[in-house]
Amino acid sequence: MNSVELFAGAGGLALGVARAGFKHLLVSEWDKEACDTLRRNAARVPEMAGWPVVEGDVRSLDYRPLRDRVDLLAGGPPCQPFSLGGKHGGEGDARNLFPEAIRAVRELRPKAVLFENVKGLLRSSFRPYLDYIRDWLRRPGLTPKEGESWEAHHARLRESKEVEYDVHSQLVDSANYGVPQSRQRVLMVAFRSDLKASWSTPPATAGEDALFHAQWISKRYWKEVGASVPRPPVEVKERLAREGLPLFPPALERWRTVRDALRGLPKPRTGMDAEIANHVLISGARAYPGHTGSELDLPAKTLKAGDHGVPGGENMLRLGGGRVRYFTVRESARLQTFPDAFTFHSAWGESMRQLGNAVPVTLAEVFATAIRDRLARAGSPRKRDAAAV
Repeated sequence: MNSVELFAGAGGLALGVARAGFKHLLVSEWDKEACDTLRRNAARVPEMAGWPVVEGDVRSLDYRPLRDRVDLLAGGPPCQPFSLGGKHGGEGDARNLFPEAIRAVRELRPKAVLFENVKGLLRSSFRPYLDYIRDWLRRPGLTPKEGESWEAHHARLRESKEVEYDVHSQLVDSANYGVPQSRQRVLMVAFRSDLKASWSTPPATAGEDALFHAQWISKRYWKEVGASVPRPPVEVKERLAREGLPLFPPALERWRTVRDALRGLPKPRTGMDAEIANHVLISGARAYPGHTGSELDLPAKTLKAGDHGVPGGENMLRLGGGRVRYFTVRESARLQTFPDAFTFHSAWGESMRQLGNAVPVTLAEVFATAIRDRLARAGSPRKRDAAAV
């Protein structure tokens, strides 16, 4: 199946889509440093070989040569206008490129769409605009009139009876899909309505209860990660006293933790003589209220890009005794489930910015695989025959 990737950044979403079995016909990104990251890794990561990376403004793209050839259009329109950590410009922010994402749907007519954005899009102040985007995605052919406000356009969209795409949106936490990081994101999935494809959110594969069971009931977690069993914290004792021992172990896999992600990596060192690419210690980390770093034996807090590279404690590891240190680029890449073969050649702050903006590769693969399976079923002879009857 063929795909087009917009707003590719460092390629987390695009790599997950490729791992799900899609072939990229176009990979678009405007940022020069991010494009350099994509091109350099094409020779290192097998799934990235031959990616047609196009550097430039998405507003200048001509999709006509690819019309009706695309099975999946994927991308993460810039999230800064809606980010909880940003300036909250929303639909009025110049970086809001959702209209360009909808133009791509209108001109490409893909069979399916996968858009990713931040949880902040669900804030009450932005919710009307989210509803607008979903309604416009249902009817991408109904374009705004010249000078028409988005509110007026939304009113016309709601009056229309025609539906070109069936749209679904869900808030998911990456930790529930095997990513060693708690990263909540809004995922929009759409299928062309003539395909009559069904959709349900892929079920979680991992859970917090399973991690708690592995750490404090069976205690097998500590053996798996090669650590001695610590003394249970007070909150663990209180939970056990309150809930008692479960009759059966949880059915899901346990959450993956920071310790899981960092296994096999040596202690990072300062300087340029790192044993592993991108595994260089950067000094200067400090904790402050609200930014205290990530626990070693839990999924990491959400990695963030920030306006200037690394903001505060979100990208730090707690070492105990009030000490913290920054995650190295390699450690951050593992927390985003990039393979170790994937390297970053930019300065530390720029590399962390790319990682903070990325979609975890594993999360992207889970959803792209589910979309591929739905498309395969929708296009099977048995399905078409049943629809004809």
